[in-house]
Amino acid sequence: MSKRPRKKAEQVVQVKKATIEQYNLLLRPVITEKSMALMQDQNKVTMEVHKTANKESVKDAFEAVFGVTVTDVKIINTNAKKTRRGGRYFGTIPGVKKAVITVAEGQAIDLFKE
Repeated sequence: MSKRPRKKAEQVVQVKKATIEQYNLLLRPVITEKSMALMQDQNKVTMEVHKTANKESVKDAFEAVFGVTVTDVKIINTNAKKTRRGGRYFGTIPGVKKAVITVAEGQAIDLFKE
């Protein structure tokens, strides 16, 4: 009996499909001077995320939604602050959870499509 050479298994690259939960996890981009400088200089994107988000879930959601490779995720949780409106009225500034996401070299996303 002669041995037949085995065929190598074909590697199929599967594109991750984003679920509704992943879309709901990423709320909105943070648009400030600092976040725009980070995006241009260091290839980092700042997003506001859901309060229950963690680094792993943010990484998976960002890769699935935007189709890029994420190398690092930093989470920032800001507390709510009390403020005064017009000196007489009290109000609050809501606390948010933000994620600074580092995209791999050579890849980029376009948050502001024309």
